[in-house]
Amino acid sequence: MLVVEDEPAISELVSLYLKRDGFGVHVESDGAAGLAAARRLKPVAIVLDVGLPGVSGIDVCRSLRAADDWTPVLFVTARDDEVDRLLGLELGADDYITKPFSPRELAVRVRTVLRRAARPTPSDVLEIGAVRLDAGQRRAWAAGEEVSLTSTEFDLLAHLMRSPRQVFSREQLLSSVWGYEALGTRTVDVHIAQLRAKLGPASPLRTVRGVGYSADAS
Repeated sequence: MLVVEDEPAISELVSLYLKRDGFGVHVESDGAAGLAAARRLKPVAIVLDVGLPGVSGIDVCRSLRAADDWTPVLFVTARDDEVDRLLGLELGADDYITKPFSPRELAVRVRTVLRRAARPTPSDVLEIGAVRLDAGQRRAWAAGEEVSLTSTEFDLLAHLMRSPRQVFSREQLLSSVWGYEALGTRTVDVHIAQLRAKLGPASPLRTVRGVGYSADAS
């Protein structure tokens, strides 16, 4: 596990809890060193602070994704409004958590991201409108062009596409896709927005105001 965090007190606490969960942990305190470590060590996941000195966490994630490296990334942000900025950059993080946070909560989120990435997927092909998923190969296409999705984005889209036109609440999606219910529904909105940005006009995702989300070709 790679932790990239410039505040020693936070990185030490995060490392302690991850080590208690049985992870080997490597820590870097700036973005350039974190990016080099990610490329060198090939970690199973990265806990990445957004506000790093020098090369920001945003730039680290952008560089990894540009190199087609889809190692699960959990962003640590100082403010909720930073998440909106991340959405505009379409970075492809798997989850995020806002400071101050419980290290237990972060450990839960890390375990969930890893379980989701490792979870076998039924070998079926899902199609709604111009969007097609091959669940066995975990590949996605929109309007004939292949789209790179994080494990979280893929599982969220697949869950919605397996039940076309069914409306799921944010709480239901957290429970079914993330595996927890009580850690806040904002992350669902974040990932829906990321998916819409990646799928473009072909996106089958619909917002049902006051209820939740569905996948619908109409």
